[in-house]
Amino acid sequence: MTKVQLYKKELAELLADIDDPKIMKLFLTDLFTYAEYEDFGLRLQIIKMLETGTPQRRIAKDLGVGVATVTRGSTMLKNTKGGFKKILGSYYE
Repeated sequence: MTKVQLYKKELAELLADIDDPKIMKLFLTDLFTYAEYEDFGLRLQIIKMLETGTPQRRIAKDLGVGVATVTRGSTMLKNTKGGFKKILGSYYE
């Protein structure tokens, strides 16, 4: 395993151990820049809107993002083995 893979594994394990939403928010605010944190929030909204059947161009317009950004989200959502389907599907049901 490379160093970067170990770092990603450590981050995933650390995030999984945080069970308090307030602490999680503080941690994410410290970990990411404002723009990075904002982008993650937008990505979540893209996925939620795609799940409800909202057209990609409508999502791009409503959220002020590029169609390519929405398309990437759509591609990731189609990956049945990916995290979006495993986590978000059950979280928002």
